Amino acid sequence: MSQPPAHLPSARIKRRGLMLVISSPSGAGKSTIARTLLENDPGLSLSVSVTTRPRRGSEIEGVHYHFKSRRDFERMRDSEALLEWAEVHGNCYGTPREAAEVAMSEGRDMLFDIDWQGAQQLQEKMSVDVVSIFILPPSMEELRARLHRRAEDADEVIEQRLANARSEIEHWREYDYVVVNDDLDRAYSAVRAIVQAERLRRDRRPGLFDFVKDLLDT
Repeated sequence: MSQPPAHLPSARIKRRGLMLVISSPSGAGKSTIARTLLENDPGLSLSVSVTTRPRRGSEIEGVHYHFKSRRDFERMRDSEALLEWAEVHGNCYGTPREAAEVAMSEGRDMLFDIDWQGAQQLQEKMSVDVVSIFILPPSMEELRARLHRRAEDADEVIEQRLANARSEIEHWREYDYVVVNDDLDRAYSAVRAIVQAERLRRDRRPGLFDFVKDLLDT
């Protein structure tokens, strides 16, 4: 279940959107869970980041990223037009503030696939709207096995990813929810349940005031 059907009274209750942040170390299942959420929940859309990285041939402007020059990116950063940003391997990435604020005001939910540093910046800027989930692996041994099964990286790269994972996991306390991905279906169901519960929070639904007033006036 995602949003209620339009003909139901509950669908007419005005709601503020939420910013769903999902983070995890590489190999813990974040990308699979996020992709499945987007495929099955029409009320959820992926936040499109801006980047200074050159566009690849298969990428579409405005779909995969908003591609910017370094000068334009720095202008956005310095004018507080970005909610969060980071520099990775010489390229800058960030979340546009305006698109997120418009989505929240219109009751649309956005998914952010970012690391703990980006999540921390979002919490500082829009803490009321952020729902953060950290995905943990069941064990470091299983995480190592998953990285090997992907067959994408050399052994030395996998060891570096595991070292990075230990550092990332140290930040689990900074998240609202923590899900252990020992079974992908159960982990996905847990994340879906969190989204559904957060959508029903009283303080996210300003339309309840009018709904309850009309309810009592009839």
